[in-house]
Amino acid sequence: MRAAVFNGPGEIDVEERPRPEIEAPTDAIVRVTHTAVCGSDLWFYRGDSDRDAGSPVGHEPMGIVEAVGDDVTSVAPGDRVLAPFAISCGECEFCRKGLHTSCANGDSWGGDNGGGQGEYVRSTHADGTLVRVPDRYADDEDTLRSLLPLTDVMGTGHHAAVSAGVEEGSTVAVIGDGAVGLCGVLAARRLGAERIIAVGHHEDRLELAEEFGATETVSERGEAAVERIQELTYGGPNHVMECVGAASAMNTAIDAVRPGGTIGYVGVPYGVEDEGLDVFGMFGDNVTLAGGVAPVRAYAEELMDDVLQGTLDPAPIFTESVGLDDVAEGYRMMDEREAIKVLVKPHGDA
Repeated sequence: MRAAVFNGPGEIDVEERPRPEIEAPTDAIVRVTHTAVCGSDLWFYRGDSDRDAGSPVGHEPMGIVEAVGDDVTSVAPGDRVLAPFAISCGECEFCRKGLHTSCANGDSWGGDNGGGQGEYVRSTHADGTLVRVPDRYADDEDTLRSLLPLTDVMGTGHHAAVSAGVEEGSTVAVIGDGAVGLCGVLAARRLGAERIIAVGHHEDRLELAEEFGATETVSERGEAAVERIQELTYGGPNHVMECVGAASAMNTAIDAVRPGGTIGYVGVPYGVEDEGLDVFGMFGDNVTLAGGVAPVRAYAEELMDDVLQGTLDPAPIFTESVGLDDVAEGYRMMDEREAIKVLVKPHGDA
């Protein structure tokens, strides 16, 4: 099969790789029809995080089940499925309490499993991982485009909102105008927030945030952004969602939140340990920090229900689509902020 492979900073190539096969009775093989480039992929693409050269990439697969092991009961060949970015068994202590990203038997889409930006993947623990799309929507391209963000960014934005304690009538600030931040705006609206302040630096993305439900936007940076957020909220919002991962974004959240408030953080914190966080500020104001890597599988069914009912549509975050041959261009567009998120179709028809 063909798959996208990381060969060094700025170098994403499409290479021939062994097609994954059933190796255990709990496995399933999925023909990937839709996947995406993630903002977290840019960390290794830019050389800011370590990754082995020659390793397959991608972690947001959606496709058609090709084969299943003898013990798989939840899906069958021919089913349309989407898969969260982390493989989980669905049965261990952590999966049972909705913390699938800490699964005692967890796995990833890389290595011998094929990589999510390739033509095929193997899902170990298929019953605990794969989410079946109802047959009536299995070939509806518009619906599939709206469901694909549930593999990562929509579930991650939702985790930020849940972790921040957003509920009916809340006032919330969302730090970050990337795909996760924009999905965070959707999540906050879905949970009933009355005021949603989107904070970012790109006019087109803040306009999309308003379409998604943001009631106000803030484009200032640093201390000016903090002052503007606090001005709009008469001293700071009780709920802040940090959707970037940079120390500057986290410190903006810490400085802006109201005393006694809660910060839900989901941005991958690369480099944060080198820049420092205002932990003393959180201590002094009794600020709660909650969140982490999003257990997307825990939220998949409830979010899918809303997508299928037409009340949730994160599809506009995909501002570019490419085929597998052009996946390197997809990375470039995201790296240079020409695209919010790039949809990839490994078998063509992009």
